[in-house]
Amino acid sequence: MADDKSFADRVAGPLKNAGEAIKNAGAKAAENSQAINLKAIDQAEQNAREAFNALRAAAGAKSLSEVMEVQANYIREQSSRGVEQVREIGEMIARFGRDAVSPTDKK
Repeated sequence: MADDKSFADRVAGPLKNAGEAIKNAGAKAAENSQAINLKAIDQAEQNAREAFNALRAAAGAKSLSEVMEVQANYIREQSSRGVEQVREIGEMIARFGRDAVSPTDKK
């Protein structure tokens, strides 16, 4: 019976530590997901603002060529903004991934 207790003692500690690590990883994943979602919402808000600014500019245009210029500028800026936004989200995901695989607190 002494061997059973000894075995239980040897297994319980690591299992408890593993359970805590999984719990902490889940909490961190939820936190990271929230950060990404908030960033995506901020980006969507920015894109909507820029779209309305372009619509206002087009509505105030004095000629068809001015409307076309507003549209071309909007498309060019939105494309550039979209690339930057994808880069930002990608960097966040990569950083979260690096943090997940590199332990920060060693015991």
